[in-house]
Amino acid sequence: MIRLERLTDTPILEPKPHHKWEKAAVFNTAAVSENGLIHLIYRATDITSNGKQGKYINSLGYAVSADGIHFNRLENPILSNDVPQELRGPEDPRIVKIGSTFYMMYTGYGGRFDGDYRICLATSQNLIYWERKGVMLDEPNKDASLLPEKVDGRYMMFHRRAPDIWIAFSDDLKTWDNHQRVMSPVLQSDWESDKIGLGGPPLKTDQGWLLIYHGVGGDPRRYSLGIALLDLEDPTHVLARQTAPILTPELEWEINGYVPNVVFSCGQAVVGNDIYVYYGGADQVIGVAAMSMNDIKLLGE
Repeated sequence: MIRLERLTDTPILEPKPHHKWEKAAVFNTAAVSENGLIHLIYRATDITSNGKQGKYINSLGYAVSADGIHFNRLENPILSNDVPQELRGPEDPRIVKIGSTFYMMYTGYGGRFDGDYRICLATSQNLIYWERKGVMLDEPNKDASLLPEKVDGRYMMFHRRAPDIWIAFSDDLKTWDNHQRVMSPVLQSDWESDKIGLGGPPLKTDQGWLLIYHGVGGDPRRYSLGIALLDLEDPTHVLARQTAPILTPELEWEINGYVPNVVFSCGQAVVGNDIYVYYGGADQVIGVAAMSMNDIKLLGE
């Protein structure tokens, strides 16, 4: 059975009180391994992320590390709430690289009416400067990422029509079709019975596309991380899915925060023969846990 091992018992990224845009929370981060460094694009809020202090504003910040644990951060956000669909800001980025371009899918949170959140896309050549491409699906939707490779010459996007993980295809990153349900909650499970959603973008391995996802369920209700394997040639086909979670809220800062009992990932990075999984703890701070690439053979046991 696969379990993630925490690399530190303390958060690797915390809010900065003297930065208005990230003084309350930093969480739910994309992760990219590029040029020998680990890059994080993380979600931040100006006030508590649970809405109890009012209408928080999201921004996306940037951090970089040589060892994947100790990070330096930019002083200012790289994406803010400056377009209509993102009046409350961008949320929960997931990043892949196709060719020389980075593609970031994220949730544009408008907050103007119920269900005012949409999957949005931005592109970059350097992970710092991003060009928005707008809304991908005109429906309440989130937990989205591109597959890092095309399938039969087409882009493939993972998304979430609650309570399931779905996929869709596109020729031009504008029109999406052939929507298919890929995975559903397990009703008899004590950790993923309510709903599931994508974690970080699928990771290509020799055994298949490794899919880390979040599951919601249990009493008390909690967000945990699970793991599955998709077919390399047909990523709509699930080869294996572990019944037990790979990470559950256990530490104080994962259990007690703005949203209690949450570990939530939007990205992972390969470091040597290990996979570093970055996750938000209780919607307030960021942690990291790891597994070995060799562990993948245990999937399904």
